[in-house]
Amino acid sequence: MIGLPFELLESKLRPPRTSGRGITRAAVVEQLSRSSDTPIVMLCAGPGYGKTTALSQWAASEAERAFAWVSVDQYDNDPVVLLTYVAAALDRVAPLDAGVFDALASPGASVEATVVPRLGGALARLDRPVVLVLDDVHAIDNPQCVDAIVTLAGHIAEGSQLALSARDGSELPLGFLRTRGLGLELGPDDLRMDGREARELLSATGLDVTDEDVAELVRRTEGWPAGLYLAALSAGTTGVGPRAVAAVTGNDPFVVDFLRSEFFAHLPPHELRFLTRTSMLEQMSGPLCDVVLGSHGSAEILESLARSNRFVVGLDRDGEWYRCHPLVRQRLAAELARSNPDLVSPILQRASEWCAVNGLEIAAVRYGQTDGDPKRVAALMDRWTMPVFQSGLAATVEQWFDWLDTNGGVSRFPSVAVIGAMFHSVMGRPTGSDRYADLAAQGSYDGRLPDGSASIESWRALLRAFQGVNGIDSMQADAALAVQTLAPDSVWHPVAMVLLGMATLLRGSADEADDLFADAADEAGDLGAPDMVAVALAERAVIAIGRDAWVRADEFAEGAIATARRSRRENAALNALAYAVAGRTALHAGRTARAREHLATAQRRLPQLTYALPIPSVQTRLELARAYLTLADQAGARTMLREIEALLRRRPGLGSLPAQAAEVQATVSTAGRQAPGASALTAAELHVLPLLTTHLTFREIGARLYLSHHTVKSHAMSIYRKLDVTSRGAAVEQARHVGLL
Repeated sequence: MIGLPFELLESKLRPPRTSGRGITRAAVVEQLSRSSDTPIVMLCAGPGYGKTTALSQWAASEAERAFAWVSVDQYDNDPVVLLTYVAAALDRVAPLDAGVFDALASPGASVEATVVPRLGGALARLDRPVVLVLDDVHAIDNPQCVDAIVTLAGHIAEGSQLALSARDGSELPLGFLRTRGLGLELGPDDLRMDGREARELLSATGLDVTDEDVAELVRRTEGWPAGLYLAALSAGTTGVGPRAVAAVTGNDPFVVDFLRSEFFAHLPPHELRFLTRTSMLEQMSGPLCDVVLGSHGSAEILESLARSNRFVVGLDRDGEWYRCHPLVRQRLAAELARSNPDLVSPILQRASEWCAVNGLEIAAVRYGQTDGDPKRVAALMDRWTMPVFQSGLAATVEQWFDWLDTNGGVSRFPSVAVIGAMFHSVMGRPTGSDRYADLAAQGSYDGRLPDGSASIESWRALLRAFQGVNGIDSMQADAALAVQTLAPDSVWHPVAMVLLGMATLLRGSADEADDLFADAADEAGDLGAPDMVAVALAERAVIAIGRDAWVRADEFAEGAIATARRSRRENAALNALAYAVAGRTALHAGRTARAREHLATAQRRLPQLTYALPIPSVQTRLELARAYLTLADQAGARTMLREIEALLRRRPGLGSLPAQAAEVQATVSTAGRQAPGASALTAAELHVLPLLTTHLTFREIGARLYLSHHTVKSHAMSIYRKLDVTSRGAAVEQARHVGLL
C-alpha cells in the first residue's frame, strides 16, 4: 500500500485485545459460525451487550477463513477514510489490486463511480474466503458512507461474509440489505447472558456464588453483559460478597451508581483524578496527557491502568496510545462537567493545541468543536482546510464548514469564508460559493494571515479574481493586486499568477500570458502546488494551439496530465482543461483512441465546472466542442455550446471567450443534425450518472442531490436515450465502456 491519503491507526485494523478473565460467548459464536452460507450478518444492540467481544471470539475460532477487521468511529464519517480502512483491512488478508489504492489516494475521485466499484470488484475477486467485520457502524451517519457499505455488501463473494455491528440500525437500509443476503440478525435477546455465562464470569473473579445469587443478578441486570461485567470486576477488585453483587440494579442508573460506589471508590485517588481529567480525550498518550494535565509521568500511569484493569486498553503494539472504556469515560466526563466545569474547556484547549502541533489536525479541530470554540476551529481551518481537502478528505472539510456555520457563523471569520468560497467552487457548488464569497466581504481580520500575507484584502482580491464576477478587466486588476500583495511564498501566490495569466490571455495578449503561465508553473512547482503547475501548462497548450504549434501544445498537455497524475490530482476539476486539450492534440496527431480517453476524462469533470469557476469551465467546454467537431460529433459540440451559453449569461464580460464560442457555434450551425450520443450528456446528467451505480432509488438519489424525483427520472431517461440503452444496469455498463464511469 503506497500513497494513502492519511496515516492509518493500527488499532482500528484488528480486534480489541481480550482479557484472560473474559468468557466465551459460545452460543453467540456458534450462531455466527453456522451462518457461513449467509453473505451478511448483523449484531444490533445497545452499548455493553458484547457485540465486539462476540465478533472477536468468532474471528479467533475460525480456522478456515481470514477476518478483515475495521473498528469504525466518528472519524470514518468521510467515505475516503472509511473505504481506506476497509481496503487496508482486506489487503492484509488477501492483497488487493493497486488500482484500489490509486483511486483512494486520488483526491477528487468519485466515490460512487471510481472508488467503490474498484474496491467492490477487488472484494468480489478475493482468492480466499474472507469475513469483513465493520464494528460499530452506528458511528456512521454520512449517506455516502452508508451507500458505500450497502454497495460493498453486493460484492461479497461466495464463502465470504460481511459482518456488521451497531447500537441501532436506523442509518442502514436494513430492508435492502436483506435482499442482498442479510440472513442473520442478532439483537439484545440473543446477546443477553444466561445463568451459565453469568456464573462463569463471576467465578473468574474467584468469588464463590450460589445459584440463587447468579439468578438474582441476571434478573436485576436483565442479562445485560456490561452490568454483569461490572459486578464481576467489583467482586474481583473490591472484595464485596456475593449478596452485595446480587444487589445491583437497573441499566443506565446501574452504571452510574455502580461505577461511583463500587469502582471509583476503590481506585487510588491519583488514578481516579487522572481518569477523570483525561475523560475528555477520545484517545490518550503519555505526552498528550502530560500536556493536558500539566504534569508528568502519564505514560507510566496509562501502562499501569491498562495492566491492572480492563477499563483502559492499549491501542498499539508500542504502548503509546490508549483509550478508556466508553461507559467509564462517559460517566467520568459527566462527573467532571458537574464537579469541575471550569476545567473542561482548558483541557480541551490544551488537547487541541497539542494535536495541532503534532500533526493530528483532524483531532485538533474535533477538540475545538467539542469545546464549542468557533474562534479556535476557525484558526485551525485557516491553516488546515486546503491540505486536508487536497488529501482527499472533502467530507471532513465539509463537516468543519457545517459546524462553523452552525456555531457562531462564518461571517465572523472572513479568511475562512474565502477558503469556503474556493472550496465550494472546486466542488461544483456555485450557490455555496456565492454565499461564502458574500460572507468573505464582511468583517475584519487583524494581523498576518497563516500564509504570511499582511492583509485580508489580498485574499479577497484573489477570491474576486477566482470567481470572475465583474468581468475580465476587474479580474485582471484583482489578480494583479493579489500577485503584488500576497506573501511571495504563499501557496496562493501561483494561483494569483495563473488567474492573472488567464485574464491577460482573454484580453488578447497571448505572448504576455504565456510568460505569466511559464513563471506560474515554475513557482507552483517550487511551492508544492501541483494543481497550478498542471493548469498553467494546460493554458500554455491552448496558446500553442492558437499559434498552430501542435507538437509544442501536445508536450504541454501531456506534461500537465503527468503532473496531475504524479500528484494524484488528476480528478481535480481544474485539471479537466488539460485532458480536453490533450484530447485535441492527440486527435491532431492521429491518436484517436487516446484522444477519446482524454475527452471522456475531461467530460467526467463537467459537473464540477460551474459558473463559480467561469474561465476553466468555459475553456474546457470550448476545447471539448472543438474536439467533437473534429470527430464529426455535432450533437456533443452543441451540448457544450449550450452549456457555455448558460455560463456566459451568469458570468458576462469574459474577454474573448464569447467570440470564441460564437466562432465554434457558426461551424456547428452549418452541419446537419444527428442523434445525440454519450458526448451529449449534460453536466446535470453526468451529476446523476454515478449514483445510478448505487442501490438508491430515483427518489433517494433526488434526496442526495437536492433534486425532485421527477427531475432525476427525467435525467435518467435522457441518459438511457443518449447511451442507447433501455435499463439502469445497461446504462451503467455502457457508461463504463465509454469511460464516463
